[in-house]
Amino acid sequence: SGLLSRLQTSAATVQTLSSSKSFSQNIPSCLWKLGRLNHVAIAVPDLEKAQSLYKDVLGAQVSETVALPEHGVYTVFVELGNTKLELLHPLGEKSPIASFLQKNKTGGMHHICIEVDDIKAAMTELKKKKIRILSEEPKIGAHGKPVIFLHPKDCHGVLVELEQA
Repeated sequence: SGLLSRLQTSAATVQTLSSSKSFSQNIPSCLWKLGRLNHVAIAVPDLEKAQSLYKDVLGAQVSETVALPEHGVYTVFVELGNTKLELLHPLGEKSPIASFLQKNKTGGMHHICIEVDDIKAAMTELKKKKIRILSEEPKIGAHGKPVIFLHPKDCHGVLVELEQA
């Protein structure tokens, strides 16, 4: 009888939860929509060693190195099936990755990138909500699409990149 009583209580709880408002009904509607995680970017002091780890040791599919002078970085993408890792290495002394690696000698997570369906609408709304954007206009990112970065102090210590889907 103890098991039956617990099952009846669990069934009642499930029914109550399923009939209550869902989380999405409590979120105000936006003119833009947050999409999937595109990648997690990792700053690395030695790009060849990092590529080798993911390709030769872990067996991942790893892209060729691409220089992005307008961002001051070399990038390599590691395919993971459901998302990607972006390996970042400095391109020049003024690279934001160079200063990151001065503070974090062994490298580490630099930012996350989330897709949005309308980057301009996202910028407008985020500015109204007092979220600082690190550029006045979107720049073209590693995937050839417009991107913006949100100030980490406004995003709980995480540098967030938004990319047009």
